[in-house]
Amino acid sequence: MKYKAPGKCPVCGEKLSITKLGCPKCSTSIEGDFQPCEFCRLPEEELEFVKVFIKCRGNIKDVEKELGISYPTVRGKLDSVIRGLGYEVSSKELIKENEDKTVAKNEILDLLSKGEISPKEATERIKNL
Repeated sequence: MKYKAPGKCPVCGEKLSITKLGCPKCSTSIEGDFQPCEFCRLPEEELEFVKVFIKCRGNIKDVEKELGISYPTVRGKLDSVIRGLGYEVSSKELIKENEDKTVAKNEILDLLSKGEISPKEATERIKNL
């Protein structure tokens, strides 16, 4: 069984570097300082999101359907991936994301008050925002 290489040091949280590569067939090993894949450093949940996002060709509506999450949640996950790759999310986008989350929470609470979803489902949906 092969394990995913950790991207961050478990002691200090700094990004880890790859210093040794090995061939499983002939046991050749190469030592040095190698740059890891940017995507390999993403947590598993974010990597799965990226796969779905690509599968859906970046269509947020399709990502919503595939994952069963709201538009603001998709945007939040996308922003998290963007930050995880080392890019900045503009403050304008963060304000829009917070506004979208507020709208989504209100929609969930409205469904709950109408009895269309259970309190447990409402809690889960709000957690996933």
